[in-house]
Amino acid sequence: MVLNRKEQLNSIADTTFDLCVIGAGASGAGVALDASLRDYQVLLIDQGDFGHATSSRSTKLIHGGVRYLEQAFTKMDLGQLKQVYHGLHERHTVLHLAPHLTQPIALITPVRRWLAGLYYTIGLRMYGWFASGKDKLPRSKWLTRKQALQHIPGLAPSVHSAVLYYDGQLDDARYALALALTAARAGASIVNHCRLESFTSGESGQIVGAMAQDLISGKPVPIRARRFINCTGPYSDTVRQLANPELTARLRPSKGVHVMLNAELMQSRDGLLIPETKDGRVVFALPFAGKTLLGTTDTPYHSLEQEPLVLASEVQYLVETLSPYLANTIRPQDIKAGFGGIRPLITSTEKSGTKSLLRDHEVEYDPDTGLISLLGGKWTTYRLMAADAVDKVVELDQGNAECTTATHPLVGATGWHSQYDEDLVRHYRIPGDWAEHLSRHYGTDSPEVVAIYQEHPDHQERWHPEFPYRIAEIIYQVRFEMASTIRDVLAQRTRLEIQDWQAAHDVAPVIGKWLGKLLKWSAEDQNSEVEAYQHFLEHAGKTAGIRVK
Repeated sequence: MVLNRKEQLNSIADTTFDLCVIGAGASGAGVALDASLRDYQVLLIDQGDFGHATSSRSTKLIHGGVRYLEQAFTKMDLGQLKQVYHGLHERHTVLHLAPHLTQPIALITPVRRWLAGLYYTIGLRMYGWFASGKDKLPRSKWLTRKQALQHIPGLAPSVHSAVLYYDGQLDDARYALALALTAARAGASIVNHCRLESFTSGESGQIVGAMAQDLISGKPVPIRARRFINCTGPYSDTVRQLANPELTARLRPSKGVHVMLNAELMQSRDGLLIPETKDGRVVFALPFAGKTLLGTTDTPYHSLEQEPLVLASEVQYLVETLSPYLANTIRPQDIKAGFGGIRPLITSTEKSGTKSLLRDHEVEYDPDTGLISLLGGKWTTYRLMAADAVDKVVELDQGNAECTTATHPLVGATGWHSQYDEDLVRHYRIPGDWAEHLSRHYGTDSPEVVAIYQEHPDHQERWHPEFPYRIAEIIYQVRFEMASTIRDVLAQRTRLEIQDWQAAHDVAPVIGKWLGKLLKWSAEDQNSEVEAYQHFLEHAGKTAGIRVK
């Protein structure tokens, strides 16, 4: 389905929508899809790209939350237990809806003492008991040191044994984009880089419209809709109080940082869960996008107007946490890239820390304005969150339409199978590494990309010799996925920005040239876009203590 951004914007002027969803992350795109499938006329907007903020900066796991289970029993917290149950039951559904963007992942929990091994074996066995009966992931088991080394050859000599269990993994940015694109195919209008500026209220005080701004053209975008749903994650309080200044803040944002290492440092296709850190958190080292993803931190964050960057002190913390578990010494200079995200934690107590705050979700309805806000939550339960929010709309409308998203596959999923890359090689004679990349990023929409690849020899060029990405993808991403900026291409539609900052810096002029040609930028605008993006990467690297030039 061709998606022209200007046409999507033009459709707004002529339509009074049933529902305007503000925020196109996992929950907002999930709401847009759910409501569209229930025959609501939906508009989805985001001030950035689809899934550009919190939803693309996760640990990339589909899980119930091992730490939540431990806290549930040590603190007798039934709320935490509920989260684990919901997460593990949704894990199967999230894996099933987009199998090209997800996969099972083996996680190794190293232990230094046999008693700790027994403790984690019991805990992870209980974790498995909560999983859905449809779940086909293998059961957890206690590994000897010799067996553990077969999974992660680079484990440190101090590791006594390990506990193996399985969870799911996803490409979060591509999954959020797939939700938005699937919503569009179901009839929703979707617009990225469109920022909410104000609400318009009727005589009763109920919201009847809004004014937004197209951040690409700078033009105002008036919106008319019967109902508005606030799905802006950590920014939800800003939207809530824009609608009704009398509302009290509900969120306490928390910053989480991840960094990327070369995969050779861990020598494993399996992930590592570090259960004992100096501040009582859980840290993961996971294979992702050809690198090792290491994270996360968890600290209060108050500068919501600024993108959270990786600090040198956070790099040092993560490196120091991982190093004792590996035979190879990890150094800060081994970091290739990183990213920071903001979690939307719902306040539940007056405690100063963020570990005790609720990560489950809540649907809030403000009767004074009619604004619905979807607060909190996490990736694994995005679909339940969306269903609860749309159920509230149905209730207010006194309707009876039911949620069908549990069985509605996302774009690229229908007909996909684990050897789909081999089909692409056989049918189109394309390189195997690129076929594997296409299969895992675009699924059964890959032939559209291949058709562009075959249009002209220039479309077949790689952006960078160390990565599989081709020029054809830029064209596809503009035509079919509404890519509008260099960062849309490098951070969201492909993951080069979080794989390797220097590589992203190097290819920015090539991406800018093709986007300029496709989007009809002036030479001045093209140069400005490239320089701004490269400056961002240089600044991000400097903040993290990593040189990017």
